[in-house]
Amino acid sequence: MVICVTGGTMPERLAEMLLDLWTPLIILWITLPPCIYTAPMNQSQVLMSGSPLELKRLSEEQRILNRSKRGWVWNQMFVLEEFSGPEPILVGRLHTDLDPGSKKIKYILSGDGAGTIFQINDATGDIHAIKRLDREEKAEYTLTAQAVDWETNKPLEPPSEFIIKVQDINDNAPEFLNGPYHATVPEMSILGTSVTNVTATDADDPVYGNSAKLVYSILEGQPYFSIEPETAIIKTALPNMDREAKEEYLVVIQAKDMGGHSGGLSGTTTLTVTLTDVNDNPPKFAQSLYHFSVPEDVVLGTAIGRVKANDQDIGENAQSSYDIIDGDGTALFEITSDTQAQDGIIRLRRPLDFETKKSYTLKVEAANIHIDPRFSGRGPFKDTATVKIVVEDSDEPPVFSSPTYLLEVHENAALNSVIGQVTARDPDITSSPIRFSIDRHTDLERQFNINADDGKITLATPLDRELSVWHNITIIATEIRNHSQISRVPVAIKVLDVNDNAPEFASEYEAFLCENGKPGQVIQTVSAMDRDDPKNGHYFLYSLLPEMVNNPNFTIKKNEDNSLSILAKHNGFNRQKQEVYLLPIIISDSGNPPLSSTSTLTIRVCGCSNEGVVQSCNVEAYVLPIGLSMGALIAILACIILLLVIVVLFVTLRRHKNEPLIIKDDEDVRENIIRYDDEGGGEEDTEAFDIATLQNPDGINGFLPRKDIKPDLQFMPRQGLAPVPNGVDVDEFINVRLHEADNDPTAPPYDSIQIYGYEGRGSVAGSLSSLESTTSDSDQNFDYLSDWGPRFKRLGELYSVGESDKET
Repeated sequence: MVICVTGGTMPERLAEMLLDLWTPLIILWITLPPCIYTAPMNQSQVLMSGSPLELKRLSEEQRILNRSKRGWVWNQMFVLEEFSGPEPILVGRLHTDLDPGSKKIKYILSGDGAGTIFQINDATGDIHAIKRLDREEKAEYTLTAQAVDWETNKPLEPPSEFIIKVQDINDNAPEFLNGPYHATVPEMSILGTSVTNVTATDADDPVYGNSAKLVYSILEGQPYFSIEPETAIIKTALPNMDREAKEEYLVVIQAKDMGGHSGGLSGTTTLTVTLTDVNDNPPKFAQSLYHFSVPEDVVLGTAIGRVKANDQDIGENAQSSYDIIDGDGTALFEITSDTQAQDGIIRLRRPLDFETKKSYTLKVEAANIHIDPRFSGRGPFKDTATVKIVVEDSDEPPVFSSPTYLLEVHENAALNSVIGQVTARDPDITSSPIRFSIDRHTDLERQFNINADDGKITLATPLDRELSVWHNITIIATEIRNHSQISRVPVAIKVLDVNDNAPEFASEYEAFLCENGKPGQVIQTVSAMDRDDPKNGHYFLYSLLPEMVNNPNFTIKKNEDNSLSILAKHNGFNRQKQEVYLLPIIISDSGNPPLSSTSTLTIRVCGCSNEGVVQSCNVEAYVLPIGLSMGALIAILACIILLLVIVVLFVTLRRHKNEPLIIKDDEDVRENIIRYDDEGGGEEDTEAFDIATLQNPDGINGFLPRKDIKPDLQFMPRQGLAPVPNGVDVDEFINVRLHEADNDPTAPPYDSIQIYGYEGRGSVAGSLSSLESTTSDSDQNFDYLSDWGPRFKRLGELYSVGESDKET
């Protein structure tokens, strides 16, 4: 079988494929609607769509040497994409060597697009494309051809597979899939600095022809940028492009296929190039001279004014630092940089004085912080300006001659004596007079006074250095013409010492002398103290009283550390003869004039061990039993006393517990109040007890069972009490009720309140309770209260007044 290929001039690709066949082929080129048959060497002719063309017969020898024939000799066909004629396009023809031309063979086509895209004439084997093809959608189709018997449909040959390839035409324009593009490049870049690169794609076949061969060019953006035609790398075409002149550029880029030749398709995209900033511009002050004015009483740290140096750069390239480099106010003013506003703030460092200097001139410099060394040759990246500051006069408060004062006064200074003076003045030109006063919150005891006119401080009360060495007061200076102008100054007054305190023992000393002591033994070492504070320190002189200079028992010795040692002159002291010795000692200081005092040292004679350890200093120790010391006796006595206290408390509590709650003597029961801490069940607890019976013995008789609890035992109601005569004994009545309550199994097993409204009988006044009152207050006559004696005098006056008021 052979394949017939149709078309105009045979494509080069087809020719190349034919040359690759292992069997030599005879190719005939024609320009008519051709049908080229190819046959192996054993065929004697090639058929065309015209009259048969006889070829030179091969020699018999060549026919003998050729191999046996092949069924299919070609397995590829080609068809152009996007073909849209009035008739289906003939792709090729199938033919088998077994077809003698009797039309008994039928050709069958199956595979990709068989029947829908490609149709075959089952008699002639012609294959037509019935639809418009697109290579970009599908580049090739794989089909299977088979020759069968027309009548029996039996295969005459095995099926053969072949490919129909869709030949590309330039029907797709290049596209920039990632456009539009954005890129940045530093300003002032050199020529040829790479900016970015772009990429376009073409859906046509990159292998066949130049349909997908792209060439790039710039349509808009010259002369600033250029592009590599093949790699699409965009570069700067001009050097030193200035961002401050133009920051953004729009570049239109074209990609054209067919190698850029005429007739090719093209696509475009845009590239926005932004110049990034570099520090290529120095700061520049908007003006060369600035004027500011400031009151002289402005607070330290206050902003006086702002200066700004403009920089055409942006970001950190525009940041500048400000400094005062010259002027007559460098010590009074300072300048700081505001990083947000990029300006300099002039502030006051020290106080101003209009009367001293009325104006100042400063030279301010602004310099870039971040300097690019590539542009350092363009000059210094800094600028200077002059600032003039005028000081305005203000009404200032008084100014003291010193910020603090230190005064000294002796503690024995006379009252109203001058101890010091403060001075102040009005710094203004008007020079208002000043009035002085003491802030009494700092001198609560009013120990000092001050002259309101000249500021002299005098002593108001006596001083005592030993009580307080320092006195800190505050002096106020006020302008007479403007009382709102006030100044304050601290004054420290130190009280100087005078020798007005005599020395004395540093503590209460008590010396112990052993009976078996040796002569010359140190009994006690004492020291003295003096509340005074001499400049050269304390130096004390010790001596005995004149009448005891020749004391036969003791002597004294001055030590180098300003202390005194007392020594025994002999031994053989006996505490039974004399237990305590008193030794008066005179202590004198070194003041001018010197002061002295007499302090008495108590020396006790004690019994000591052989090592000199004191064991007992009392005479009673001799009469103590052997082996029982004083401490043991004290412990024994303490235990006895504790036991006695416990016994007394126990007896007292027992006696208090057995005392009856109701007084049994003839005292008036109305004057005794029995308190119960249990509050009972409240107003609703009306059935817990027979309240009516308790209120009046003559009341209701009978038994009322409790309803607040359920009794565990059946309790028979008790017989009601017979009426009690008027002379009933209240104590007996309560005991009976108490006995019944204790023996009542229905009563709660805890103490409960027993409310007794009955007050007893036999009282002259009768009952004062309102429980049985049957008359209103208007029916009462309280005149009899005045007859009850002095105890009810006040009560009678109150009710008598109430009655008189009603009558009125």
